[in-house]
Amino acid sequence: MTSKTTYLGDFKIESVHESSGEVFSTYVPSNDFAVREHFSPTDIFATALAQSAFASLAVLGQDRKIDITGATCELKKTMYFEPRRVGEIFCVFKFPFSYTAEDQEFIEHTVKNCAVYLSLHPDIKKILLFEYND
Repeated sequence: MTSKTTYLGDFKIESVHESSGEVFSTYVPSNDFAVREHFSPTDIFATALAQSAFASLAVLGQDRKIDITGATCELKKTMYFEPRRVGEIFCVFKFPFSYTAEDQEFIEHTVKNCAVYLSLHPDIKKILLFEYND
């Protein structure tokens, strides 16, 4: 088992990671147009793309001495209707250092081949922009 998820009532959902005991919570959105104060399950789903991309870059970039410390990803998830689903994930990856053209190619290839990116349904539109501190 990877995790255990429990519905706690009052629209709160809590998940516990089995091996570490780490806990995170999500909330059912009150409606699709309200500003939410907490992550929704689909927010976590979309955010997993950035998390996976940085995890892959941190591991695979070590041999190339590519440091991504301080890199950010500004992400916007767009919901589609009929059927209700995540329709688009728009990401702006910002890297705080300058990199060679070869390193930039490696970074972009790694992001587009991370586990979450490759696991996303092909109908989900993925828009990725990359900014480097050149």
